[in-house]
Amino acid sequence: MKPGLRNLLLTIVLVVIAAGAGAWICARYVVSHHNQRPSLHDMVHENLDLTPDQSRRLEVIEKSYAVERKRLEGEIRSANRELAVAIQKGEKDSPELNAAIDHLHMAMGALQKATIAHVFDMRAVLTPEQAKTFDAEIVSALTDEGR
Repeated sequence: MKPGLRNLLLTIVLVVIAAGAGAWICARYVVSHHNQRPSLHDMVHENLDLTPDQSRRLEVIEKSYAVERKRLEGEIRSANRELAVAIQKGEKDSPELNAAIDHLHMAMGALQKATIAHVFDMRAVLTPEQAKTFDAEIVSALTDEGR
């Protein structure tokens, strides 16, 4: 095969591979972001027509929750590390394994309770009409409706 023809065929093959890889990456991105709902923060601040006072009050609530959430997520990571160590030991019903599982459940439950309290704290700042929209979004997110 002539070097010029070989180079042309090699170039065509590389272009086809690159195009296929690009299409695959793009398709993965589109599929992964297709049904992604906006964050609760975005929905509240973009869809509820907040007053300046409501925005200020919600920012205080959100900052406080962010600190608590970060702390609780750290507790979950700590419990996960304990669980990993207990699993590595390989004892099915060891006290360490059971303690790590309980620690993880308690940390996850504390985060869930803090999140629900945060939702109600935010809701208290809203007007009744805004709260109806807010509640509908929360219910939809929790029941996975509209996806």
